[in-house]
Amino acid sequence: MTENAAAESKDDPRRPPLPLDVLLVDDEETIRVTLSDDMAEVGHRVTALDNGDDALAILAEKSFDVVVTDLRMPGADGLEVVKAVNARGGGTEVILITAHGTVESAVVAMRHGAYHYVLKPFLNDEILLLLSRIARVKTLELENRSLHEDLGRLEGFENVVASAPPMIEVLDIVRTVAPTDASILIEGESGTGKEVIARAIHRNSERRDGPFVALSCAALPESLIEAELFGHEAGAFTDAKKARHGRFELANAGTLFLDDVDDLGLPVQVKLLRALQERVIERVGGEKPVPIDIRVVTATKKNLAELMSEGEFREDLFYRLNVVPLRLPPLRERVEDIPVLVHHFIKRIASPGPSEEYEVPRDVMDALCLYPWPGNVRELENSVERAIAMAGQSRSLKKEHLLLPSPRFKNAVHVPTGTTLKDVVHGAEIEHIKRVLKTTGNHKAQAADLLGISRKNLWEKMKEYGIGADS
Repeated sequence: MTENAAAESKDDPRRPPLPLDVLLVDDEETIRVTLSDDMAEVGHRVTALDNGDDALAILAEKSFDVVVTDLRMPGADGLEVVKAVNARGGGTEVILITAHGTVESAVVAMRHGAYHYVLKPFLNDEILLLLSRIARVKTLELENRSLHEDLGRLEGFENVVASAPPMIEVLDIVRTVAPTDASILIEGESGTGKEVIARAIHRNSERRDGPFVALSCAALPESLIEAELFGHEAGAFTDAKKARHGRFELANAGTLFLDDVDDLGLPVQVKLLRALQERVIERVGGEKPVPIDIRVVTATKKNLAELMSEGEFREDLFYRLNVVPLRLPPLRERVEDIPVLVHHFIKRIASPGPSEEYEVPRDVMDALCLYPWPGNVRELENSVERAIAMAGQSRSLKKEHLLLPSPRFKNAVHVPTGTTLKDVVHGAEIEHIKRVLKTTGNHKAQAADLLGISRKNLWEKMKEYGIGADS
């Protein structure tokens, strides 16, 4: 193979990141032979059959990654094949091949768990691209499983689900700095999992046998935060009938996690700085210094450097807290993690029931992956929990139960006066196409599929709107 040919093969979007075991079932010999040859050429392992009865027999004995089956054929039809695959479980995907007249049947089959359907006549590349997409998802699942096995050797990472590069970078830093006693500042939007990471840091530190004490600085009024942090003596203020330990003392020999530290007022910031510098505190109403031995991990939903420049956060405290900065990416920057997180939540929320019986139809997963998740992982978990509760006996998640705003309205804000309806529609269309292209890694066939248009139509729109391949 020449150097150019090798590069072309490597960049071929049809070539999967890992080979799949594929069962191809079609009574048309031309389709069966040419498609199995093309599958094998890009690396898949193919078993080809010409009827549904033989397919049911082999499925009872052997597992496949993907089943590609005609819908109408002698003996058992494609719907029966789908039902047999679904009954076995194990993560096998089904792609249906169907004529225009049987689209309704194909939709019924998809409700029973089919991954996709392709209309005749079709190009073999359409099937190969679908297989490549399935292979990429399975690759991410394998990488995530491998990561969990690695993290499993470190106590405290059980609830961390990550395979996207931005989160892998965060976890690499966590594993490096957790055994030290350095102060860590975690920055991230609400719902990104800051406390989950803080607990993982504690459990993998030398202080793991000590207490982990958490406090949300946004949950208490400014008048109470000082006593909550440092404790108070009896009679220090009204209703202070007896002395009380604060969070610093409760966390002694362990880790103190201060969430929403950006909500601390300047007077409390001064006392926090002194505690960190001198490793002593004074209870409210007290005069005797109390020594402390703790590690402090803080988290903020705002940019502390900006607050510092505005005079709302002390510069000396910022540098004391920001010894090791960690930025948790929002969910929209780690879209690859969404399918894995969804199944993780199903397993956890549905426990101890048979969580594997819950179906996540393709339109539901597509909606989850395209939504920007302003509430991040917490919002995703809530949506999955709501969909499971609403699924009832059907045990199938439905798009309408997610209660997600339509993406097309997200960009229709702050529209200048005089903007025509056509301009607004075009603007929303451009942004949505860009978002889908980014989600699919600029794979046009997959993007067109998600958008519900042909590849030719997508190409024409990209040309009309000036959307480049790297948009």
